[in-house]
Amino acid sequence: MLETTTDFDVVIIGAGPAGLSLAGSLADQGLAIALVERLPAAALAVPDFDGREIALTHFSVDVLRGLGAWERIPSDMIAPLCEARVLDGAGGHALCLSPGREQGERLGHLVPNYQIRRALYAAAQDKPNIRLFADSTAIGFTVRDGQATLSLACGTTLTARLVVAADTRFSKMRRRAGIGAAMRDFGASMLVCRMAHETPHHEIATEWFGYGQTIAMLPLNGTAEEAHLSSLVLTLPAREIERLRTLDDVAFGAEITRRYQGRLGAMRPVSSRHTYPLVAVYAERFVAQRFALVGDAAVGMHPVTAHGFNFGLRGQHVLAGLIAGATDIGAPALLQRYQRAHRLATGPLYLATNATARLYTDDSLPARVLREAMLRIGERLPPVRHAMVAKLMEKTTKPRGPLGERKAAAF
Repeated sequence: MLETTTDFDVVIIGAGPAGLSLAGSLADQGLAIALVERLPAAALAVPDFDGREIALTHFSVDVLRGLGAWERIPSDMIAPLCEARVLDGAGGHALCLSPGREQGERLGHLVPNYQIRRALYAAAQDKPNIRLFADSTAIGFTVRDGQATLSLACGTTLTARLVVAADTRFSKMRRRAGIGAAMRDFGASMLVCRMAHETPHHEIATEWFGYGQTIAMLPLNGTAEEAHLSSLVLTLPAREIERLRTLDDVAFGAEITRRYQGRLGAMRPVSSRHTYPLVAVYAERFVAQRFALVGDAAVGMHPVTAHGFNFGLRGQHVLAGLIAGATDIGAPALLQRYQRAHRLATGPLYLATNATARLYTDDSLPARVLREAMLRIGERLPPVRHAMVAKLMEKTTKPRGPLGERKAAAF
């Protein structure tokens, strides 16, 4: 194929939620954006159901609304999350996290991942200064004379003032940029699917750290066919997850009902089942020369605190805010400010999440005692609960258009 060269302000690798969000944020500033994605355009326009339900904070909803994506999500796909309960082992103690239903407050919203992707892609299609290079793979990356050059497998060369990688937690572009990453393999896999059940969930999400397994049930909107519906998130060793994935629907429903001790009555699957390895990732750096990481390429979280997706939206929002009005959008000082802000926002919670996941999957007697003690402390100390609720809701900052540097530095 004849080689061609095209100039842009920013090239983004990866058209997942973080990449699409950043493309939209920067396009709103009038910048010329190239979006490079290995999937074909048809798969981006109509993504397949992947089993994942995303717990969106209020901040993330505001970001999606500002990008013109929120209103594109069907209302019946947006489920209210009013309370979260954490259970441990065989004990009867539950840590209840709720902002107070009497004021009509919600912890957040649950939305299918594929619906968010579809809405963000549709919003990006409305912006003429975003050019999509679908079904394309980046194979080379160089920087010279204040300009980054990206080579695609098809022979096209893209030049830009800044290249941003948003190509999953196993990012190939991160490696090509010479950035390592700390990876924590939890030695387990996660199975997700939708389950119909006999009794209502009352818009309460439950995470039960049972001995030998972790089960989360996320409340979804019911349908005419299934009045009570939840998303199952089951964590077990990979071999056991694979066995469950291949069971027929009747056997699978019976086993999940047993594993969940009938808390929601008889259960049965009403969707396809999907499995994912549990590997957390934290990049050693978030920036290099004319290069930055966003989304899971920067921070890939364990799902126990449900913050990974929200970190991706926040990170791109901070980067876009710093770029707004900048003379040189790939300047080292600007990228360092982004790195400091995003590491400050993500680092402590990343470490705390990994520690929590290790503790609550350790079934030794000392760990059991400590787990029970921590739940009791959370139960009995309202300030602790209120701090957790505030973190889950994330209502402290509402984005209104591109962030300025002053606001971004406050994160």
